[in-house]
Amino acid sequence: MSSPSTSLWSPLRQPAFRGLWICGGVFFVGSGMQTMAAAWLMVELTDSSFLAALVQTAVFMPMFLLALPAGVLADTTDRRRLISGALLAQTGACALLALLTLGGWSGPASVLFLVFVCGCCMAMLTPAWNSSVIDPVPRDEWPQAITAVSIAYNAARAVGPTLAGLLFAQLGAGWVFAVTVATTLVMWESIRRWPPKAHPPSKLPAERLWGGTLSGLRFAWHSRIILAQLVRVMAFGAAGSALWALLPVIAQRLGTGAQGFGLLMGCLGTGAVLVGLILGRLRARFGLEVIVGTAGAVFAAAMLVAALTQVAWFVYLWMLLAGAAWMSAMSTFNTATQASAPQWVRSRAVAMHMVAALGAFAMGSAFWGASSDLFGLTPTLCVAAALLGAGLLLARPMPLRMGALHEVTQATPWDELFIEAEPLPEAGPVAVEVGYRIAPGTDAAFLDTISRMKAPRRRDGATFWRVYKDLGEPSRYVERFIVESWAGYLHQRVRATMADQTLETEVRAFLAPGETARMSHYIAER
Repeated sequence: MSSPSTSLWSPLRQPAFRGLWICGGVFFVGSGMQTMAAAWLMVELTDSSFLAALVQTAVFMPMFLLALPAGVLADTTDRRRLISGALLAQTGACALLALLTLGGWSGPASVLFLVFVCGCCMAMLTPAWNSSVIDPVPRDEWPQAITAVSIAYNAARAVGPTLAGLLFAQLGAGWVFAVTVATTLVMWESIRRWPPKAHPPSKLPAERLWGGTLSGLRFAWHSRIILAQLVRVMAFGAAGSALWALLPVIAQRLGTGAQGFGLLMGCLGTGAVLVGLILGRLRARFGLEVIVGTAGAVFAAAMLVAALTQVAWFVYLWMLLAGAAWMSAMSTFNTATQASAPQWVRSRAVAMHMVAALGAFAMGSAFWGASSDLFGLTPTLCVAAALLGAGLLLARPMPLRMGALHEVTQATPWDELFIEAEPLPEAGPVAVEVGYRIAPGTDAAFLDTISRMKAPRRRDGATFWRVYKDLGEPSRYVERFIVESWAGYLHQRVRATMADQTLETEVRAFLAPGETARMSHYIAER
């Protein structure tokens, strides 16, 4: 029997996770059906590669525009209400699209607009859903839970487009859109039955939307592990989007029609599902970089096959491999991101992963669609494959790894706030100084160690950080950092992790015998 660290079935033993996973899979099937039907309807209406590819942009561009604000809301507000509201709005948009299509009143503009509205709803609910669906699962089983969700999503890519192709051919796009209304309501019912856990109560001032957005961006910029994951997924998604965006054109060149297009997408989804069943074992055996590097090489090869051959069965075979490669890479990126973010910013980390992956995917889809119209399918896919291969060279400057438990576990602040009167939450900026009188002869080692404090201070909220040497007393140093407001400083204090406290312990080990670190706080008056 597989150990819990690699068994895909362990998280599915949790009833709440299993229910959310099944209903989420139904929802993903409906979304895949809608995307396929909208793309093929656009081909029938316009015969334009660019407009067909623009459907993918309409689906995923909202992720780029709205995912991070949605992540802030998921971290700071009621996730159940956020998800439920977005699902009800999406139900209305899907129903309108179905009615317009069934009545024969839909055109390219209305299809793109309503698909874009549905994409906006997806962007608003996805950070909250992705970060809450794994809550019922123990942390050491998160990689398997995230892989299980990825399997459901990619199984939907196999089943959804295939069903949509059959239904489209028999009854038309309108009935495909009608089915998506029902699948969206299934998802809504699952949230009503198994609502996300409420955020723990806090006496701190609530983060506002703009401030919370800046906090998320600051965290990602100053967290080397998160930044590496975001850059890598952006490079992979931008180049790989060419294959997904140009699938209708590939199907058209193969002469397979709507059913063939659905089968191409189905092969991609099937390959993703099959590799998902063993991905945990592969990841444990070979590590993150081998998985991502191999996946990139296979996906690039699949794009070259689609570019250079018109033998349908051979293309279908490589689409299976491409789906397995896409799943392996994207699930690895997603797992590493969620496992490397503390609780206070986890939804925002999910959102930034979406922005990096799907924003690049959306813009890449539009770019590759326009390139195919201008230069042809074959040159476009060849260039995309070359860029995907080049992106794998990022492994050296930006290696992937998963955050350890002590790096994401928030610690209790150990310094008391000795202040006479607490300022208003919005007062600021706030300057904090920590004085150190260190043992003689340890200056170089002390400075090397305390310089590592810059990243966590900036990551958790500081806009400025510096270390100063006292010219009147050479053994005395002052660490100084600035936070925009008193509320921001209070949030920064509670965001420190156990790894940060271990680093502070290392810094304070340089103190001269009998000395303690002395902390002072200053509030801007003018």
